[in-house]
Amino acid sequence: MATTDWRGSRRAWVVVGGAVAPFVLCAIFAAFRDSITTATAAVVLVLAVVCAAASGDRVAGLVAALSSGAWFDFFLTEPYRTFAIDGADDVEVTVLLLVIGALVSEIAIWGRRQQGRASVREGYLQGVLATAESISMRSESPERLAGLVADRIAEVMGVSHCRFVAGSVHDGRYAVLERDASLTRNGHTVPVDRGLPTNEETALPVRAGSETLGYFLLTSASEQARPSLEQRRVAIILADQMAAVLGSA
Repeated sequence: MATTDWRGSRRAWVVVGGAVAPFVLCAIFAAFRDSITTATAAVVLVLAVVCAAASGDRVAGLVAALSSGAWFDFFLTEPYRTFAIDGADDVEVTVLLLVIGALVSEIAIWGRRQQGRASVREGYLQGVLATAESISMRSESPERLAGLVADRIAEVMGVSHCRFVAGSVHDGRYAVLERDASLTRNGHTVPVDRGLPTNEETALPVRAGSETLGYFLLTSASEQARPSLEQRRVAIILADQMAAVLGSA
């Protein structure tokens, strides 16, 4: 809760700053209108818009762009202290400020999303390596390792619970996560983009060659999980690691 409040407060300040900074800059430029060209003022305002947009908040970038365009028009274009524009060049500058704000905001948001995806991939990799290390050291019993792998699969897949069941037979009503990361039920493909079933468990087979050694049963009860292809592949790799443990045992 405290983290959410802090983020909300930070976002509010970024948006307010994006709105106020162009007003302050344009008011200062207006006081030195005879010595500062509109081109110089426009460049500085673009930097202000970029700073707001670089926060990754789409609203902050657009607010800064709108504020820059409005106050540039009000203070620095004739007729002064009105929101009317007579010159075509001034219209172009105002529109340019708005376009730059929108573009930089989207670029910043895209960059943050890419960074977030990279962090998630790194987390998956670290989880797989940690599980592999536990398996290679053989410091835990197969039952304990099965629990560790189940917890890791639940984390990766975004489900509420995961448990391991030994054996080669499972209830045919279960949806099954196949080796190619597709979801099937009784041999028929199930659209996995709609999410995992919430009213029953999803089975992730643990296979050694053609032999099925058991299943990880995933429960998505509290909230429907929609694991990506990458998440499903990581879960399959984790199941393969468990197969290595059972095969050697």
